[in-house]
Amino acid sequence: MTYWLQELQQKRWEYCNNLDAAKRDSRTSPTPSDFSKGLVAKDNPDLSILSQNASAEKARNILAVETSPTDLVGEQAASQPAPVQASAINFSLKQWSTEIKNSMSSLRKGSNENRRSVFYTTEEWELLDPTPKDLEDSMALEEKRKHLAEGNKEWCSGNGNRLVSELQLKYQSQQEELEKLKKDLLSQKELVRLLQQTVRSSQYDKYFASHLCEGVPKDTLELLHQKDDQILGLNNQLEKLNLEKDSLQQEVKNLKCKVGELNERLGMLMETIQAKDEVIMKLSRQLSECEDSTSPQSGAINSPTPTCTNKELQELDRLKDNLQGYKTQNKFLNKEILELSTLRRNAEAREREWQAKYTSLEAKLCQIESKYLILLQEMKTPVCSEDQSPAREVITQLLEDALKAEPSEQPEQAFFKPHLVSEYDIYGFQTIPEDDDEEKLVAKSRALDLKSLSLSENREISTGVKWENYLASTMNREMMRCVELKNLIRSGIPHEHRSKMWKWCVNLHVKKFKDSAVPGYFQVLLQKALEKPNPASKQIELDLLRTLPNNKHYSSPTSEGIQKLRNVLLAFSWRNPDIGYCQGLNRLVAIALLYLEQEDAFWCLVTIVEVFMPRDYYTKTLLGSQVDQRVFKDLLSEKLPRLHAHFEQYKVDYTLITFNWFLVVFVDSVVSDILFKIWDSFLYEGPKVIFRFALALFKYKEEEILKLQDSMSIFKYLRYFTRTILDARKLTAIAFGDLNPFPLRQIRNRRAYHLEKVRLELTELEAIREDFLRERETCVEKRDLISDDEEDS
Repeated sequence: MTYWLQELQQKRWEYCNNLDAAKRDSRTSPTPSDFSKGLVAKDNPDLSILSQNASAEKARNILAVETSPTDLVGEQAASQPAPVQASAINFSLKQWSTEIKNSMSSLRKGSNENRRSVFYTTEEWELLDPTPKDLEDSMALEEKRKHLAEGNKEWCSGNGNRLVSELQLKYQSQQEELEKLKKDLLSQKELVRLLQQTVRSSQYDKYFASHLCEGVPKDTLELLHQKDDQILGLNNQLEKLNLEKDSLQQEVKNLKCKVGELNERLGMLMETIQAKDEVIMKLSRQLSECEDSTSPQSGAINSPTPTCTNKELQELDRLKDNLQGYKTQNKFLNKEILELSTLRRNAEAREREWQAKYTSLEAKLCQIESKYLILLQEMKTPVCSEDQSPAREVITQLLEDALKAEPSEQPEQAFFKPHLVSEYDIYGFQTIPEDDDEEKLVAKSRALDLKSLSLSENREISTGVKWENYLASTMNREMMRCVELKNLIRSGIPHEHRSKMWKWCVNLHVKKFKDSAVPGYFQVLLQKALEKPNPASKQIELDLLRTLPNNKHYSSPTSEGIQKLRNVLLAFSWRNPDIGYCQGLNRLVAIALLYLEQEDAFWCLVTIVEVFMPRDYYTKTLLGSQVDQRVFKDLLSEKLPRLHAHFEQYKVDYTLITFNWFLVVFVDSVVSDILFKIWDSFLYEGPKVIFRFALALFKYKEEEILKLQDSMSIFKYLRYFTRTILDARKLTAIAFGDLNPFPLRQIRNRRAYHLEKVRLELTELEAIREDFLRERETCVEKRDLISDDEEDS
């Protein structure tokens, strides 16, 4: 049984280690060898591989049971003599109660080395240094064990009991003194904090009454008092939230202590079971030997006297009774283990609920900070006629404090510490501009709102779990198109899996091109482009630094993304000499390079230009782009008739805004979180996604647009309204839910219809141009007229 238990524990240990390794690998990608690629991967902190717990390994080695495995299993292995440890004494039939004491003391010998062990159950072993409270608990457990063995024999002497009781009283007194000191310290800290807050408020009131009130109108003073009360109220609310958070954390800590005590109790019960199982095996072996000695086959059947036989039978009956008692106790202990497991699961569920509550409170705190920034923005305008008034200085100082990017180290400001917004997001885009303070406040407020949305969305956790389960199910088989995968991609690919999924989507669309290309096709094209510059090289160089200037990967000539962007665009210009280079391709490649390597980004551009978009989409005439704008007009009139009629009434040409959406797939038009969710679906489903999200953006702000009653304000609103949309979940629900049905066949038919109309219009324009040129050659008065295109040529 001991060998079987050791093997079972070894299997559980290997399983949990493999589970931890799978979790570590899932932080990067579904397979251990496939890490995130692209420029964003270098900024990903989750790529570090966590090392195994050294203390857990040490505890496992210390608590390992030394046994000698045999080739026998089942009943044959059970009938073998049980292994006896070196520290255990020889057992005899008359001293079976002493055997329990020696077995338990040998299993607990680690307690004499100032260590306590917790029996490994589900996750890991623990080896902790004892605290006074732990020593006290261990003494209490010792007393319980003593009561368990009390029914058989007293195994502790009077001196040992007296020593244990003295130590217990000593540590109890020390623990009580320590608790009193802690309570006194906490009360003193609270008193000091209240006194400091009172002194600060009195100093502020004195300063405000003596300096700020001179020469200030009464209505302005009342306004400042109101704002000051609002700020103090926000500070008090924040302090209450912090206190509530501390109480929740303390409660979680208490629950963890309780779980540790339950684990200790479980360990004690398992040790007791193991010791009693060893006794049972020893008694069973001795019983079998006795039966063999009294069997008819043995020659000594006539040797024992009837008195000895009766004694042996009585001993046998007593052993059977003890065995039955041990079985009953074993069932009881199994029931206790099940109940302890249930308690632990309940504790974990409560901890998850508290974590969700804490996240909700943190999201509310972000909203309060955003309102605080808005309040500062309202107070930025001077309320006094003087330029350098004290009130203006106070507001200026508050603005500077709010826009600081580094945390304050002053202890007196620790009671109110706003959440800091980093300079760049996870994609490398700049979150806060560097020039105008007003734009800084707006950008920081938007960043706080985004953070509040991300914290309050518990759905993101379930989405991540769904992705982990799906990728784990496809580790040993190839991924295929299916409804489950499409729904997962529409909900957004997690940051750590986006590189793998984008590469898979691109390969799905360009597999036929790759199969027909020579090995190293991208490198061959790049070598040609570097050796023989083509006409597109000059325009590519001019647009490199203008691609994504607000992204740190493309902000300077020495940035790593600039060289990769140059290589991909040059290679593509050699593959498609008819297109060469068109403004807009640089932004498509720049977004692809954030998650893909150069060659994969090249094939991503091939997918967009040659597979997704119609012909002449990126040529000089932009014929395909013009066609899509007409198709979009038809869809807008069908899906959003009120908004379309509103645009027609005020003669607003919204295609001047949407043209760029289609050309670069919303790059620089929406916030980065929404942009990459759009690209996830776009690389999987194709250009239909662009129509969906373009209509969804208008539907999201339809009511606000309908309130505008002149063409100038409408067009001005259309130029920036997409940057104010922050809720990606709501936008995705509109795009893939509210706009259904959305058949691709309808888009293809309308593209074909409008393509013929645009071609006829271009043919008529070309005929008019030729007639004008002929007329200009024949007419002397018009011979001096030169168009801009001819002048450039």
